[in-house]
Amino acid sequence: MANLIVVCGPQAVGKMTVAEALRDKLKYNMMMNHDSIELSDRIFGFGTPAQRELNGAIREEVFALAVKHDVDLIFTFVCAFDMPEDVAYLKKLEELFTQNDGKFFFVELSATLERRLERNETPHRMECKASKRNVEWSRIDILNTAQRYKLNTDEGETLFVHHLKIDNTDLSPEAVADRVIEAFHLTPNDKPKQEFRFGA
Repeated sequence: MANLIVVCGPQAVGKMTVAEALRDKLKYNMMMNHDSIELSDRIFGFGTPAQRELNGAIREEVFALAVKHDVDLIFTFVCAFDMPEDVAYLKKLEELFTQNDGKFFFVELSATLERRLERNETPHRMECKASKRNVEWSRIDILNTAQRYKLNTDEGETLFVHHLKIDNTDLSPEAVADRVIEAFHLTPNDKPKQEFRFGA
């Protein structure tokens, strides 16, 4: 039985650092959305049909293997809540894990645009996400997508059985992780470090 925690929110809201804090506190394995993006970009080029197909295939296989081998997983994701296909993708993940006796936890982060633009330029983000090192491009992307898409749910809107929305504008990743663990009554796994953060 495997659990999945999805950490969702707009670009540069802090998904990766919150996911890392959860990983270290819970000893869950972790896949950033950029893990598959960066690999598929290097092989096939940004935004090409082959890149998009490989990106999707990597994620699908990771989720299937997590379920098969009972590996608790954290996944970061940007969702446009006004695009039915994005919500349907998350619902499909919820179904995959819950139908195999696991649990699906949805953590939605929100922060001010000003704070997100600050976080867009942090050294850790640059180190972990090669595609974000063009800061001017990523800044424009943040501003454009904020105008084009609904990147957070409405006040009081709940899409999943376990759905927690946190404004982390002024919260550390560790504080957010503690809130998640408390809200969902999560307990850490007992596994050696090399099994959940090898090379991290």
